[in-house]
Amino acid sequence: MSIPKIKLDDRTAQDLINEMLAKIPGHTPEWTNPRIGDPGRTLIDLFAWLGDTILYRANLIPERQRLEFLRLLNIPMIPAAPAKGLLSLSLANQAASQPINVPLNTSVPGPVTFETRDEVSVMPLQGKVYLKRKPDDNELANLSGVVDELQSVYNINKGSPYIATPYFADGVADRKGIDVIQQSVDGCLWIALLVNDQAMKNEVIDSLARGSHGERLLNIGFQPRMLVPEFGERIHKKQQQREIWQWQMTTRYLQQNGEPKYFTLDTRLDTTANFSRAGIIQLALPDSDDWGIPANNVEQDIRAGVGDKPPRIDDEQLSQKLLGWIRLKPSEPTHQLAVSWLGINAISIDQLKSYHNIVVGVANGFSDQAFQLPAGSIDKNSLQLEVEENNDGFRPYQQIDLLASAGRDDRVYSLDSEAGIVKFGNNITGRQPEINRRIRVKYMRAGGGEQGNLAANNLSAIAFPGIKIIQPVATTGGRNAETLDQAEKRIPAYLKHGDRAVNREDYQRLAMNTPGVEIGRVEVLPRFKPQQRLQNIPGVISVAVLPKANLHTAPNPRPDRNILEQVHAFLEPRRPLGVELYVIGVEYVALSLSVAISYQDGYARDEVLQQVRDALRDYLWPLTPGGREQTGWPLGQTVNSQELEVVVARVSGVLTVNDINLFVLNAQQAWVIVDQIGENKTQRITLSSWQLPELNSVIVDDGLTAATSVDSESDNHQIPGIPIPVVPEIC
Repeated sequence: MSIPKIKLDDRTAQDLINEMLAKIPGHTPEWTNPRIGDPGRTLIDLFAWLGDTILYRANLIPERQRLEFLRLLNIPMIPAAPAKGLLSLSLANQAASQPINVPLNTSVPGPVTFETRDEVSVMPLQGKVYLKRKPDDNELANLSGVVDELQSVYNINKGSPYIATPYFADGVADRKGIDVIQQSVDGCLWIALLVNDQAMKNEVIDSLARGSHGERLLNIGFQPRMLVPEFGERIHKKQQQREIWQWQMTTRYLQQNGEPKYFTLDTRLDTTANFSRAGIIQLALPDSDDWGIPANNVEQDIRAGVGDKPPRIDDEQLSQKLLGWIRLKPSEPTHQLAVSWLGINAISIDQLKSYHNIVVGVANGFSDQAFQLPAGSIDKNSLQLEVEENNDGFRPYQQIDLLASAGRDDRVYSLDSEAGIVKFGNNITGRQPEINRRIRVKYMRAGGGEQGNLAANNLSAIAFPGIKIIQPVATTGGRNAETLDQAEKRIPAYLKHGDRAVNREDYQRLAMNTPGVEIGRVEVLPRFKPQQRLQNIPGVISVAVLPKANLHTAPNPRPDRNILEQVHAFLEPRRPLGVELYVIGVEYVALSLSVAISYQDGYARDEVLQQVRDALRDYLWPLTPGGREQTGWPLGQTVNSQELEVVVARVSGVLTVNDINLFVLNAQQAWVIVDQIGENKTQRITLSSWQLPELNSVIVDDGLTAATSVDSESDNHQIPGIPIPVVPEIC
């Protein structure tokens, strides 16, 4: 039997009333009618209510003992996590020509208050992002004659036509994002630096000159469109530090061949980890004497926008405000750079509030004193705590995880960051604050919670004069503090192996509980090395994770680099020494289906066909309700046509399943029918232990034979050559 949850007394108020009423004949037999409303019955009800209250308080004793045991284990509850995001700043006065400095920890009020995490010098500039975009097939067909003529005009044998296309309209992120490498002809991202008024050009350039303030720094905010790493690619810090991108800026100088000369910008700060996560890139701008741009007007230069020159802007009013170009260029061949948003004058924010110089209590001379801080969910890295001493004023104390490990005279304290409580020693383990001495928080930051996860454009003001803001991207990562029920469920598992990953269940549990990540499924592949697809390798553990996803969302859920990084970072310190740990996605094997059925009279044809499609997609889905156990299609399980026939036959309204075909992609990426095996003509798609099926398309029809072909997608059209600007015809 299971261990019961103890109650010292389980009687209710009604039980007490019934018990007292039952004793009336033995004590006061003359009271024959204790009806409701009688004064004596009222006293009984009153005492029953008082007794019920006392029993309730008594029954709290086991719970309090349980909580006290949890405290003795020294396993704190998990504090709230703050949401984080980016802001784009601009000068409120459009006529201003001087930069304005916005300091660290500036408040950003809104539905939830945020603070800035950087200093930023807001330049009197606007930034507009452009790509030399490849035309699509329809645009290429319409421009074929124009391209031939332009190649003749420019004396170019082979040209790559491009359309100068702006992105991130109104400074807001694009949910689909852009892939700089795949969508552009030159693999570069361009930022046009514009002034508000063309008459202010000289004043703005002069304001950007180096002087007593030193070099001018431009903040560029970056939000990636999270990419899915290739299967088996290991997330490692050293890989992220490779510098394969350069920031360059146009100058007023030209090379001997007439091509523009670019100035390489030094990076003073980069919190994006080589464009793998959202953050800030801080660039040192050149002196104002070097600023300049190539001619943008074809009347001044017939080759404007050709080759290595910046994109040609055909909007005359916009081009007159152009002050310079910054481009992001790969220094070596690379496959992709997917961007959800990029903009200048950006700053990082988080959902934390700063506290300065707050006295939290006075020591009473007793040992093991505890003090409540001004807030809970403390950012423990920010806390600076001081204690007043006799002759030295306030002295700083250091944070320590376990007071029992401290020396007698160590100035230390322990922190329960979720509750916001600090605890001091007893002059045996840790120094005890002297009586009547104050304890002061010199500085700390606290906050967090799911309420900080705001969609874009929810923040519209900043507590600093002369500055306007745009919230281009959603704030993410906010998580509520752990509840007591959650802690009680987590702590037994924590005690089982001391928060260490020892067996398969440990890896699954820890990966599922990775802070700030919503995981839908975790699979552990022991002795599997993903890069070479090698199995039975001693000392190797591969943890495959899939993020949460809505049912039938295409494509199948894949973990992006950010998810893999966070899970790996959480598991790495918890793995046994000597274990080679990999955190990966799964490898999907694309398949398509065609099914022919007969449906029963009285059922709508289209409805039955749609239900068959949904049933097949559900069954082959990698998360719940996929597979036989409805926990997701098992890794490595063979896809069998007969099993799928059973799934179709169970759909309400299906009379018979007449035919079914499975399709896979061949080496030429064309769909081919899987061979039939045996007398039953079964089709099977065999999967390896690290693979899952990905249902690409389902063709369901009523009839005797299933479709024998499915359409394949065409590749994007790519034309190498010298970039030449074209203007698409707009109807």
